[in-house]
Amino acid sequence: MIRRITPWLGSLARRFQFLSFAAIGVVGFIVDTGVLYTAKDDLGLGLYAGRLLSFLVAATTTWLLNRVFTFGNPPVKSLWREWLHFLSVNSIGGLVNYGVYSALVATSARVGEHPVLGVAAGALSGLAFNYLGSKHAVFRHRAAPLGR
Repeated sequence: MIRRITPWLGSLARRFQFLSFAAIGVVGFIVDTGVLYTAKDDLGLGLYAGRLLSFLVAATTTWLLNRVFTFGNPPVKSLWREWLHFLSVNSIGGLVNYGVYSALVATSARVGEHPVLGVAAGALSGLAFNYLGSKHAVFRHRAAPLGR
């Protein structure tokens, strides 16, 4: 009986892990959008420099939330190193994200007027890569889910 249940629990844990990562991604999207509009409207950074700042703030937010809620929170030698590793691994997904955003801002007046549309398209484009990179490179030292 336990041999039949264990693989099912492992599958459920892996699905929950991705759903947790995606839900935290929604929080990151909200932070990204909020910081972008603040940077653009209040700091005068514009659509491109403002997005670089907002991406950095959102990535830091999602790193912290994912390390606690998605991948567990055991002690590490250096949070600073883990954060830098997270940013470097997720920078490829971030480049895809920023590239989609920039292309849409440059080619669509609607996205230029409502940059949240470009932020959303960019976030979705980088989701799968960032999850796999985070799971297998940044947080690989975490305990394996049930059933592995």
